[in-house]
Amino acid sequence: MNISSISATEFKERYPHLHILDIRTPYEIEEFDIGGLQIPLDELLLSTEKILHLQDQETIVVCYSGLQSIIACKILEKKGFQHLRNLAGGLEAYLNL
Repeated sequence: MNISSISATEFKERYPHLHILDIRTPYEIEEFDIGGLQIPLDELLLSTEKILHLQDQETIVVCYSGLQSIIACKILEKKGFQHLRNLAGGLEAYLNL
């Protein structure tokens, strides 16, 4: 499984025309809300039905550092999601542009 990435620069250029899945905790999202669907990583496996409509669409998975979103991409790929991209460096990289 090779997770595709999107750079913070490309993310910024294409935002808000992206399908975003934010896997941070509600507390983290409260500090900075990027928009998109919000499902914390620890709830993702039990909540995939909430995002089935994205199964065949490019979806950018985001977290703060870009590490937990890789895990989320792997979970979702096993559930049949095919067009996932990880925000490289996470929102930290995006906020530091």
